[in-house]
Amino acid sequence: MQSFIHRKNLENYRKQLAITQDEATRAQLEVLLAEEEAKEPAASRRRDEE
Repeated sequence: MQSFIHRKNLENYRKQLAITQDEATRAQLEVLLAEEEAKEPAASRRRDEE
């Protein structure tokens, strides 16, 4: 269940960044995205980078 929520959070933050033009909101979304990406297991990150 946690991995589903994690994937959905990443998807949502990236989607919102793509459409948001307000700089303050973008900055907040970038922080949230970075925090969520930091939660990824190392194996998942390696697979995404390939």
